[in-house]
Amino acid sequence: MRNIRDTQLLFDLSKPGSRGARLPASDVGEQPIEDLLPASALAATLPELPEVSEPQVVRHFTNLSTQNMSVDTHFYPLGSCTMKYNPKRNERAAAMPAFAALHPYQPEETLQGMLHVLHEMQEYLQEISGLPACSLQPAAGAHGEYAALLVAAAYFKDLGEIEQRRKVLVPDNAHGTNPASAVMAGFEVVTVKTLTNGSVDMVDFHAKLDDHIAVLMITNPNTVGIFEPAMAEIADAIHKRGGLVYLDGANMNAILGVTRPGDFGADMQHYNPHKTFSGPHGGGGPGAGPICVTEKLAPYLPAPVVKKVDNPSADTDKTADCPLPTAHYTLDFDRPKSVGRVRGFFGNVGVLLRAYCYIRTHGPEGLRAVSENAVLNANYLLSIVKNLLPIPQGDRCMHEFVASASPLKKENGVTAMDLAKRLLDFGFHAPTVYFPMTVAESIMVEPTESESKETLDAFAEVLSQIIAEDADLLHEAPHTTAISRPNEVQAARQPVLNCPCG
Repeated sequence: MRNIRDTQLLFDLSKPGSRGARLPASDVGEQPIEDLLPASALAATLPELPEVSEPQVVRHFTNLSTQNMSVDTHFYPLGSCTMKYNPKRNERAAAMPAFAALHPYQPEETLQGMLHVLHEMQEYLQEISGLPACSLQPAAGAHGEYAALLVAAAYFKDLGEIEQRRKVLVPDNAHGTNPASAVMAGFEVVTVKTLTNGSVDMVDFHAKLDDHIAVLMITNPNTVGIFEPAMAEIADAIHKRGGLVYLDGANMNAILGVTRPGDFGADMQHYNPHKTFSGPHGGGGPGAGPICVTEKLAPYLPAPVVKKVDNPSADTDKTADCPLPTAHYTLDFDRPKSVGRVRGFFGNVGVLLRAYCYIRTHGPEGLRAVSENAVLNANYLLSIVKNLLPIPQGDRCMHEFVASASPLKKENGVTAMDLAKRLLDFGFHAPTVYFPMTVAESIMVEPTESESKETLDAFAEVLSQIIAEDADLLHEAPHTTAISRPNEVQAARQPVLNCPCG
């Protein structure tokens, strides 16, 4: 007998005559629709839509949601993605009608509150990064990388050096979006080796450094959770050659209020607001990827940027019943060297508002505490996991660490994927596996500052239990999910996109 919670398509639930809503009668008179619209605008046949009741729709989507994992329901130790809890108060603030009901085509005079917030957001991001100029336009971290490299290309073109400077250096443990962004921006990628401890191989770095270098793209702290020990030397060497340093800001959650990329040599950086601050994460969007740059790169930022214009008349009108505002805010399009728009309107305002609320809630001391607790949690978990699996990069980390399942694979064929799949049976989302590829059978763990000691202890206890389990049991995991091990390669190469119900 079928369980009422068994997942079915809405088309499977459909029954002629079922309905979840009754539409009102037409308010445009008794004219047939054919008289109101040209025949070319009408479909030949009615669309095949499911006929279901409101309870059926609600139960369908509610039951589907219970099959998902989310930060609200499970621990997400997803390394390099910072899947931390996002406070609901920030969601409510971003949904306030005063923001959500605005239209981007409204006159600037009617958008002053929102523009004020966005201008302050620019200033906060500039202060946190140590870089004095900002664009809020990019729509994601990778989009921010791409936009920053467009800025770099415009800068070198303005100097007359764009034909000479074609190379972008990228460490081999960098996020995969780095080389992709560089190629899309028209550069050539040169890979720099890293050492077994995760830091840049300085011999290889200097061997590949020449006058054709445009940009070094580097993540710091890097993808194995180590703060680059030679960062100052690397930045100085790039700058002496006339190049620029781009900081992949994916790991900013580790250094808020502790150090600033602009202070350790970065000329450009992006933020992932959903990782570092607050916002929805996953599912391909929505997102934001603001970029900050040095003063010499500011003219090339995407336009418009939000500009504050002081009102000197406000000081002379203090006794008025309605005093003049001390400033107004405008969208600055007068930027002749700008790379132009990289996204519509002002950027993803909803995500930026959430991040703004997070920053205002925490303040400078609170943001520093975020990073301190993220690093503390990561090191605490590392201190336990190192007794279960080797940690190739040592006994200390920043906000994340990388373990290796190589010994298990050699001993009984258990892989990092097996461990990851089995964790699902215990209600834990799997960590990142097989990235970075510089570590064999890598398991990348980032607990974030959001999690309690009890949660970290429970995760470590379950991991210990799994490692001791029978290999055949692990090879077949997960055992409690609706789908066990789909053929991911086939799904990517031969996706089934049509509805099986016709």
